[in-house]
Amino acid sequence: MYSMLEPSFYCPLAQAAEECGFSSIGLADSICYPKESTSTYPYNGDGTREFLENKPFIEPLITAAAMGAVTRTVRFHTAVLKLPIRNPVIFAKEVTSLAAITGGRFDLGVGISPWPDDYEVTQVAWAGRGRRFEECIEIITKLSSGDYAQHHGDFYDFRPIKLNPGAPVPILIGGHNDKSLERAARLGDGWLPAGMSREDLARSIKRIAELRKRYGRDHLPFAIHAIGMESFSVDGVRYLADLGVTHAVGGFSSFNPYGLEPDTETLQQKIDALHRYADEVIAPTADLEPTPI
Repeated sequence: MYSMLEPSFYCPLAQAAEECGFSSIGLADSICYPKESTSTYPYNGDGTREFLENKPFIEPLITAAAMGAVTRTVRFHTAVLKLPIRNPVIFAKEVTSLAAITGGRFDLGVGISPWPDDYEVTQVAWAGRGRRFEECIEIITKLSSGDYAQHHGDFYDFRPIKLNPGAPVPILIGGHNDKSLERAARLGDGWLPAGMSREDLARSIKRIAELRKRYGRDHLPFAIHAIGMESFSVDGVRYLADLGVTHAVGGFSSFNPYGLEPDTETLQQKIDALHRYADEVIAPTADLEPTPI
């Protein structure tokens, strides 16, 4: 997972990750930081969000395009991008363009955003965001085919159009609540959990597997990118693979992105950490086959 980095680090780190055998690079999404807000952050212990104020966030599609230009095999995914605050037709054009220019090396990880501020500043209604989210996914799926498609929904309506070139874009859905798991099973090509306990992760994967079978989608490929301490040891990665996790998210940096302190690690220190992870975790688990869910 790459985020909050010095912008000039992204391309050399992508090249180093490819050299080390990483399969995919995750990119976080943050639109802006409001000067005043009552919103909380759901993925750390106390809900504070001040750590984000001075952290650099490059727009993830632009970052993936830049990194894709200097690599050949490593994939990229957003983890996660706040989809409902974007116009889905324009965004579908951007995403399919990225997929085409990287040779199909892009997966779209999407979520709703827990912050009303994001909706306020982009002039999108907070109410109905879940339905808008699903409609955006439907539109992107239609338009990525490259065929003529029309849409008549609650939020968007357009006559038959097509995007040229079309390019398939796998969609990974983030979130931990019951509705997010249901959407991942019904609409997604994968799921992006973050910071869950072993018990909650196992329970959620089991639930997704049940729902995929119910929706008749259990024969389709399904990716799970798991973030957690298990990703940083051989035994932990083997445990995740047994659960059905396809991608253990780990790699580099002792920098704590949730802290207020600036990142003082040099580019070379981060590259060295990638190589250590490759030697200590990737190489010993290269033969693992995740349990299908």
